[in-house]
Amino acid sequence: MIVEKLSSSIDIKKYLHNINVDSGGVSILSSKAKTHIISIKDLNVGGANILKQDALSIGADLAVPRGTVLAKTPKVDCILIATTAQLKTLSKKELAQPFGLKDLAQRLKNIVNVKMPKTVEVMGIINANDDSFVRESRFSDLGAIEKIEKMIEEGASIIDIGGVSSAPNTKSVSIEEELSRVKPICDLIKKKKLYEKARFSIDSYEPKVIEYALNAGFSIVNDITGLVNDEVAKVAAKHNATVVIMHMQGKPETMQEAPSYENILDELYIFFQERIAKAESFGISDIVLDVGIGFGKTLENNLTLIKHLEHFMTLGKPLLVGASRKSMINMLDESEVEDRLGGTLAIHLESVKNGAAILRVHDVKEHSQALRLQKALCGV
Repeated sequence: MIVEKLSSSIDIKKYLHNINVDSGGVSILSSKAKTHIISIKDLNVGGANILKQDALSIGADLAVPRGTVLAKTPKVDCILIATTAQLKTLSKKELAQPFGLKDLAQRLKNIVNVKMPKTVEVMGIINANDDSFVRESRFSDLGAIEKIEKMIEEGASIIDIGGVSSAPNTKSVSIEEELSRVKPICDLIKKKKLYEKARFSIDSYEPKVIEYALNAGFSIVNDITGLVNDEVAKVAAKHNATVVIMHMQGKPETMQEAPSYENILDELYIFFQERIAKAESFGISDIVLDVGIGFGKTLENNLTLIKHLEHFMTLGKPLLVGASRKSMINMLDESEVEDRLGGTLAIHLESVKNGAAILRVHDVKEHSQALRLQKALCGV
């Protein structure tokens, strides 16, 4: 007899198939292999007692505060610990229960239905401005085209081009100036039909700039303001563009002065719900969500978002993460921008493990290699 302790990150379905489990068994057993830890806040104490008993009855558990069974407080915070199979059962059982458990049942169902991305796309960064915090990402005209073609060869399926820096404390520029920076690159992309080799994203929140890029063959609008401007939504809808909705607290000039949240996961979730509804009201259907690493966030905020990305997957939209060479890495090891590749890869690979479908990066070759290795490891 041989006994092997397997990693919890394996592709369990592959292992079940390897020992010739029938297809029905694969589905049932794989749903028992993943454990979910779910925080539930402000649950009616009556509902907590019901949920506790229902969870225990199927082999799951609910951690509750002392005194819950005696209903010492009207509402309590709880932590549910359950496998996917157990969540499926609970999502059905609680539909018939009072005290807000019917709403909870729907949330549990959403969690059960979440599917991790099968592929991860690399989005290469091209800056058409001379004040980007990463000097090596600054390009203009033919230099930008040469870099774009290299990024595509290295594995980028999306190229993100912007003409204005959004780093903390940067000053705004006029629409005319922004357009003058990106226009030559847009024209060359259109002339060379590079949009046939990769998708192009315009990193802007100015309708005039976005319109020009979309007319040049771009198909993605990367809006750091999260569609605050109705005109951006109108232009994107007219061109049937994909829209990246990013969260930012404040403005680039001041966003890092004193970022503050009562509960960052809840606040961003509500923000995305509202902006998705707005986008859809304009006829935008292809939506990507970006939690906005470094945009009005403390180091702890950034780490929390990366660790709990899966929370936002219940919104049913792909997630983009862009932490490439950002200052949060410097906060951990006091490194300069040019020395932050290792930290970037660590953050981005953790993001992929937690549900990211797109990585916005300066270093395409290194990320493509790391993603191939991570995929191979998960399949072993």
